Amino acid sequence: MSRAPKPIPLTTTQARQIWLHAQRLDERAPFGDGAQAVSDAVAHLGYVQIDTINVIERCHHHLLFSRIPSYRRADLRHAQSVDKSVFEYWTHALSYVPAGDFRFFLPAMREHRREGHKWFASVKPADMRKVMRLVRAGPLTIRDIEDDVLTEKEHLWQSRKPSKRALQLAFYMGAVTVSERQGMLKTYELMTRHFGWDKLPRPASAKDITVYLLDRALRSQGVVSLDSVCHLNAPRKPAVAALIGSRVRRGELVPVAIDGAGKQEHWAVPAALEPGECAPPDLVHILSPFDPLIIQRKRTNLIFGYNHLFEAYVPKAKRKLGYFALPVLVGDEIVAALDLKTDRQAKKLLMQKWTWVGEGKKTAGRKELKRKIEEELDRFAKFQLAE
Repeated sequence: MSRAPKPIPLTTTQARQIWLHAQRLDERAPFGDGAQAVSDAVAHLGYVQIDTINVIERCHHHLLFSRIPSYRRADLRHAQSVDKSVFEYWTHALSYVPAGDFRFFLPAMREHRREGHKWFASVKPADMRKVMRLVRAGPLTIRDIEDDVLTEKEHLWQSRKPSKRALQLAFYMGAVTVSERQGMLKTYELMTRHFGWDKLPRPASAKDITVYLLDRALRSQGVVSLDSVCHLNAPRKPAVAALIGSRVRRGELVPVAIDGAGKQEHWAVPAALEPGECAPPDLVHILSPFDPLIIQRKRTNLIFGYNHLFEAYVPKAKRKLGYFALPVLVGDEIVAALDLKTDRQAKKLLMQKWTWVGEGKKTAGRKELKRKIEEELDRFAKFQLAE
């Protein structure tokens, strides 16, 4: 019986460089520009999270700007509504995902058709029939439905409009898709009509989905753990663990031991461990708290030594970094967290709070570090205030 391979030791600096390369945050313009860059970025990352908070530009635009320096909001609209190379659905959160990955989400859609959705249990069959009748006549937004009798919310983020709840349930069922966005106003369209399909594609099998999840994580994370592959998706862990084990036995994956990870196991494809170029030391990214580099807080803390605090729902007096602090990556170090706010009326980007973290706490070289960040802040402000 063959022994399990001994884990390859990795310093956090090595793990950081591998992850930054996988996230394409070690290059200035890894995807080029235009709508094709958006499609390529979403395809590589696997998903781009959507969120409603708009104290600065919403996170889906922010994430793309971090990897596409010339990014324009119109590029995402083109990819979603014209090229139709991306579409919206639930990953660990509502996200843009590659249209080429559609079949991996079909089983979840079918499950919602059979069993409903716990968030929309109050949707009445009559409301569903009504919205489906309307959307069959043509694309519509919730503003196009004027005869709703408002009802009480069942939880904080739920709409009071029965038709909106019904449209959202139809979305999770895969009957309709979001064909266009203007801000956060969504236009709903029949899924088949939007993509020009006679019928929906064949859904992926459970085995196919397991392979998809692992391959997506390896591509966008470089070094993976069971937790990072199955982020907020614990039921998938047994199948993913079995697949990892089989790939290790075949030599397709190798176990690695990251400094400070303790008993938490990590793996990588052998090619990912080959030495590569480091991120340029003057490359600065002002990241969203929903960026894939930040959203898995424990992983970010392990590899970058930075524990991000998301404090939008924390009472003001108890906040340490600020309402919507943005981590600042310089080279391969997170050195600051900036709490910014866009004053759209005055056309200014306001600095609420600047907190030095990690290497940024050291006074040596801070003047030059601050200069680099302020240069990026100028570019970031132009992006915030454009269009």
